[in-house]
Amino acid sequence: MGVPRDDNAGHRARLRERLLGRGGDTLLDHELVEYLLALAIPRRDTKPLAKELLREFGGIAGLLTADAQAIARVPGMGDTSVAAIKIAHAAALRLVRSEVAERPVLGNWQALLDYLRAAMAHQPVEHVRVLHLNSRNMLIRDELMSEGSIDEAAVYTREVIRRAIDFGSAAIILVHNHPSGDPSPSRADIEVTRAIADAGKRLGIAVHDHLIIGTEGHASLRAMGLI
Repeated sequence: MGVPRDDNAGHRARLRERLLGRGGDTLLDHELVEYLLALAIPRRDTKPLAKELLREFGGIAGLLTADAQAIARVPGMGDTSVAAIKIAHAAALRLVRSEVAERPVLGNWQALLDYLRAAMAHQPVEHVRVLHLNSRNMLIRDELMSEGSIDEAAVYTREVIRRAIDFGSAAIILVHNHPSGDPSPSRADIEVTRAIADAGKRLGIAVHDHLIIGTEGHASLRAMGLI
């Protein structure tokens, strides 16, 4: 037998009081998800579902960044509750992205890493992004260039450079994720980075870095002396 509605309402009221009175840091991960789901499923005890989602996706970061179809496969999740999870992720990304957009990227590196981890670390397949910067190193475009299989995504040097020319980019930062979690660069990662850097140099387009994002951290090919 489920928890009576009055008990659910009282429990949610206490969560709301803690959230509004003392801030979100006072809520455990499952309580955050529970309250979010309660907004979408108001007549149901959402605590068991919240805990199941966190188990299924390995924590709140994995849940928020999970594919909508994967979330929908968890019993008890419908379109409205899946949308609640994805809108929370979209809002979080908008917040951290604004930190990147407001200042020169090279002087705000930690904010950039925070944004990229939130956007890419838990993706189940490889995504390749190119960050386009102007002459002041301000972000002018964050473009998804390729979406690959579980372990690869195609990157074409000519296409990357062509898009940089289209946007009038003074510099670019290459970014992709490793679904394995290990951000160590592969030989192919190094070779394609050098090919793009060489092509860009001939046209006055700098490649500031190639960042690889994984759940175990990140790798910078520039910091590793590979470009």
